[in-house]
Amino acid sequence: MELYQKLAGYMQSLPFGFPPSESGVELRILKRLFTPEEAGLFLHLTLIPEETRVIAHRAGLDDETTAELLEQMVKKGLCYSIYPESGKPAYQAFHYLCGLWEFQVNALNSGIVNEMAEYWPVMFNPQEWKNAPQMRVIPINKTVTVTHEVMLYEEAEKIINGEQIISLSPCICRQEQEILGKPCKKPSDTCLQFGHIAEFYLHRGVATQITREQALDVLKSANDHGLVLQPSNSKEPAFICCCCSCCCGILHSIKRHEHPAFIVNSSYFARVDENACSGCETCITRCPMEAINTGMGNAVIAYDRCIGCGLCVTTCPSNALKLYRKPASEQKKVPKIWDSALIKLAKDRGKLTLLSMAGMLIRSKVDRIASRFSRPKTTLQSKNPTNH
Repeated sequence: MELYQKLAGYMQSLPFGFPPSESGVELRILKRLFTPEEAGLFLHLTLIPEETRVIAHRAGLDDETTAELLEQMVKKGLCYSIYPESGKPAYQAFHYLCGLWEFQVNALNSGIVNEMAEYWPVMFNPQEWKNAPQMRVIPINKTVTVTHEVMLYEEAEKIINGEQIISLSPCICRQEQEILGKPCKKPSDTCLQFGHIAEFYLHRGVATQITREQALDVLKSANDHGLVLQPSNSKEPAFICCCCSCCCGILHSIKRHEHPAFIVNSSYFARVDENACSGCETCITRCPMEAINTGMGNAVIAYDRCIGCGLCVTTCPSNALKLYRKPASEQKKVPKIWDSALIKLAKDRGKLTLLSMAGMLIRSKVDRIASRFSRPKTTLQSKNPTNH
């Protein structure tokens, strides 16, 4: 158990964290996911993508053993890998949520699903999510009232049209609920990945490569079925999840919050034209945050609960609902790439400083140089993991 405690401690130091629970459920989850050999090797991975020889040097293993084990971990979704067109594969540690857990798609069983259901309330910290969210909410652009130019990264269709490699995978959250005996009526294949993340999913065989036109069809289906579009919190998204509040662990946790609008990164809010509203209540059933009620025969929006997803707008028969951009002072900064959002999250949690980042880079550089000259051959657990 000591090895898994070390692993849990290391994962707690990664951007999203892996907080301890009173019951120790997080250790049971790790034991289900990682063999002792895989757990030992993960402790020698860093947030910097590194070639096999570097990781082998740090772990005290030969290259062949390390390469086989790393690819085994990739197939199981226990680390992240990059496969450049020229050069050798590189591997890195990856945080648990919006990471290793989502990588378990198509590999779930009742044991780990029940343990995750127990762990969710411990794992998701609304305040940390508010300060540095990994995901944000965007509307399908036809729902936006354009009072001035809408930035490209807030339009789902334009995001799709700017991508070269797109993959589609099943929703792990709906797979969880299916195993728990609570099947969802929403479509299953709704998770879109782009770029390197798409290549990673395709390499693992858990996603299908699709065209831009097919991806746009996924967005249309998401709107038809009342799914919230949640891309990674970046101008150049790594993925877009199409989520329902009944299954999505993040949306479900946000929905339980007293003021969902305050912890979600969204640039929009919905507004009702009382004169046009017919009081049909279609919007009430569409709202994933239960932000809409009726008053005096009209729809009434609780602005502290509205996350600006636009689902109420697209089906309003009287066109009484529209989305409007929030004032600039209420809009959170969107980083260019997802890695920047993760770094901010780690910094806000006190797990990453300029000094520790510099130390990580220096250590990686030193190990890259040293790995060219030495190849110690020992067991995974014969050498204490280095500090990252």
